Amino acid sequence: MVVPRTARVFIGCALLAAAAVTLPALRPAAGTPWPTVLLLAALYPLCELPARCRLTGGALGGRAGHDGGAAPLGPVSFYPVLIAAALLLPPSAAALTALPGAVLTRVDQPPAALRRAWRAAQLALAVGAAAAVGRTLRCDESLGLGPQTPDFPYVLLPAGATALTFCLVLTALDGGIRATAEQQPPRTAWHGLLGRALAPHAVHGLAGLMMAVLWRSGYGPPAALFALLPMYLSSWGFAQYHRERAAHQATIRALVHAVDIKDRYTRGHSERVGRASVLIAHELGMDEPRLEVVRFAGILHDIGKLGVPTRVLRKDGPLTPEERRIIELHPEYGHEMVRGIGFLGEARTAILHHHERMDGSGYPYGLKGHEIPEYARVVAVADAFDAMTSTRCYSRARPVGTALAELERCAGTQFDPRMVEALARALHRHGWQTEVTADEPAVPTPRGTPQAQTPAPEAALQEPA
Repeated sequence: MVVPRTARVFIGCALLAAAAVTLPALRPAAGTPWPTVLLLAALYPLCELPARCRLTGGALGGRAGHDGGAAPLGPVSFYPVLIAAALLLPPSAAALTALPGAVLTRVDQPPAALRRAWRAAQLALAVGAAAAVGRTLRCDESLGLGPQTPDFPYVLLPAGATALTFCLVLTALDGGIRATAEQQPPRTAWHGLLGRALAPHAVHGLAGLMMAVLWRSGYGPPAALFALLPMYLSSWGFAQYHRERAAHQATIRALVHAVDIKDRYTRGHSERVGRASVLIAHELGMDEPRLEVVRFAGILHDIGKLGVPTRVLRKDGPLTPEERRIIELHPEYGHEMVRGIGFLGEARTAILHHHERMDGSGYPYGLKGHEIPEYARVVAVADAFDAMTSTRCYSRARPVGTALAELERCAGTQFDPRMVEALARALHRHGWQTEVTADEPAVPTPRGTPQAQTPAPEAALQEPA
């Protein structure tokens, strides 16, 4: 892997800043509490050892590495150790505790040395900044010492500020490395990072505070180790959730790949319908779990084509009435295929009803208006939109504006007007990247040439789109 020069410069600057943070702790007159530093510095990589081990990594949910072993869950699983260091130690000393774990962490992708250096600099800066904020808010005093009890609830303020600073610095640096190493636009590089990190870091902050309080109590550091047990259990549960979700995604990918192989003229159509469905659902204000379901519905809406004869799907000429009846069975085929996949939930109803029409003239059951499930009304609009904006064997791609005009013309009879309006708003805000899905490249239409080869609007919205 070639690392861009901008990324190397960014990492170099981070390393210089991390050195400036940590070096003061090494001075003889710094008064660094070395026993605490060394214990926490050893504890951090030790906590990750089970996730890196071949035997226990799978049980803890570690991902498979390239060599067949389990890769670590990642330092994020045991950030409480680093947050506890930020609460207990001066900034430069706290930053030192992150270095051994960052250097020893397993790296599956090259360049390993550069990745370890970056991780060490990132964590040292985050822990050092968090400790500086904690010191400013007098966290050391509020934790108490020995028989003194922590100053609750005041201690929650500096502890919360410490965890938040840790989160903000990591997020800022993560976005920076994405922007420089992956050449992403700044808006894209930082988009969503903070929102996804806040809740986990709040939990890590509470666990780190628990460790710090027990560490400073009369029971000493051994008692603080008990705070790690809940973290191991929560990490295991979190890893199981992600493994299950990864299995779901693999199932979806396999089904979509099968459809793409069978119907080569609509390759990529399923993913784009899923994307357009999410745009519509997001405009309608659906929450995250429902967005995931509607994405599944869009991606799998044509899964029933696996039950349609290939000769019918790939026919270049007009379909006979018998062939059209066969095509119109694909929603029912698809519903039967996914009936036993529990995690799809209401997506199954969208697969069954995405060709129903608002005026009741659709198929397979002729449902009318709001009798049609909401997810199916979303997918119907997304499906027709992509069918019109993609080049197929029987039609050229239309411009987005033309496709929206057709959807608006058919709103109320074929499509739910709410869904059409939501798609128009989403496209105005986010835009749309059209792609050619036929095997052959599209022939550009000369400017000013009438679209004589484009089918009539109603035909363009029908199968085999």
